[in-house]
This record gives sequence, C-alpha cells and structure tokens, in this order.
Amino acid sequence: MAALKNKKVSILAGSALFAGISADTLAVMLDCLQPRVASFAKGSFIAAAGEPFTGLGILLAGEAAVVKENIAGSRSVLTALRAGDMFGEMIAFSSRKTWPASVFAQSECSVVFLPPQKITGACPHACDGHQRLIRNMLLIVSEKALTLNRKVEYLTIKSMRTKVAAYLIEQYKCNDKKTFLLPLKRNDLADFLNVSRTALSREMGRMRDAGLIDFYRSSVKLTNIEELAKLVE
Repeated sequence: MAALKNKKVSILAGSALFAGISADTLAVMLDCLQPRVASFAKGSFIAAAGEPFTGLGILLAGEAAVVKENIAGSRSVLTALRAGDMFGEMIAFSSRKTWPASVFAQSECSVVFLPPQKITGACPHACDGHQRLIRNMLLIVSEKALTLNRKVEYLTIKSMRTKVAAYLIEQYKCNDKKTFLLPLKRNDLADFLNVSRTALSREMGRMRDAGLIDFYRSSVKLTNIEELAKLVE
C-alpha cells in the first residue's frame, strides 16, 4: 500500500470513480479494495484484447489510449487516457472474462487495478465512502454508454468536413471558448473519426483557408462558429 500513498492517493481521489470521497477516506478504503499497482514502458500494452481481464484500471501517471483493431489490422482509437482516467469499466461487471479492446501506453505509465468484486461487495470496515463509490461507478458506466453512442454517430457521418465540424463544435461546447486544445493527437483524432491522418490534415487546412478555423499544433480556434454549426445541422 505504500506505493499508493501521498501523491498517488491524491490522483485517485481526483478520479471520477472516487469523486466526492476525501483523500483520507480513500486511504482507508484502499485497505478494503486491495488494488494492484503496475508500471508500463512507453509503447507497451497495458492490456491486450483477448487476454484475461485483470481488473478495472485507473491511470496514475502517463498517457495511454484504448484502441480497437479489426481483422485487417486497421486501428481505431476509442478513448484517450490521462492521469486519473479509468478503463475496463464496461466489462468489469459483465460475464466477459477477456479484454474487448487493447490499452496502449503512449508514454511511461503507472496503473492501479481494482478487483470489481471489491467495488460492489460488502465493505468489512463499513467505509463511509463505499456507497458513494458504487453510485460513482453506475454514473461512469452510464456516461460511457453515451460516449459509445457518440462514437457511432461520428461513424455514420459521411462528409469529412461535417465530421470535423461536429467534433470541433463539441469541443467548443465542452470548453466554452473559441480557442482550445484538442484532447486527441492528430493520429488519434483521425482514428476516432475513422479517416486517414492525411485526409484529416488536408481537410483542416481547407477549413482554415475557408476562414472556418485556425490552428497551430494541438491548439484550434473557431473563427466562424455560425458556418461550422450550419454544417452539422
């Protein structure tokens, strides 16, 4: 448990799973949850599709991505992960015993794995935060289902420009400002939108030339929100 003290406990306390639970309460709860901590090198798999499920994961440090590959080997990024983000929640309480997708370490990563039965099971120490933990888990699973539905919606959009416009408008609403940083790297964004990176870069360049957006690396500015909104109506 020493590996989870101080800074790492603070990171977990800031995650969605432990929202509303103080660091002090969490430190006590970890004795009940019996987590496992593991480190992964950049470029390695934290979890591989088809391998035995090892527990619900929370990223303590580093960057990772949840990816899915089809039979042809084409990769699609489902989710980008940062410190405090969770993965494996969609299968943690299902009958499935293997990972349905892979989790790839984009940098050196530290991960804590939590046994699902410890989350929903009776707490032997009657931890004050355990009921809150269960409510948080239900909320997270519901939100993830909505996110997967959002992914399907992007896949149904045929026009490249409409896909990009829809994504940028969504980020604008999330950030509540016209200039923001894209949460996905260009390769990952291309995978998420189910397009090639070359085609994505070309279309973003055309949108800049048309006065719809401006960008520099991962920073994007919406210069004509009204016209962008018309594309996704």
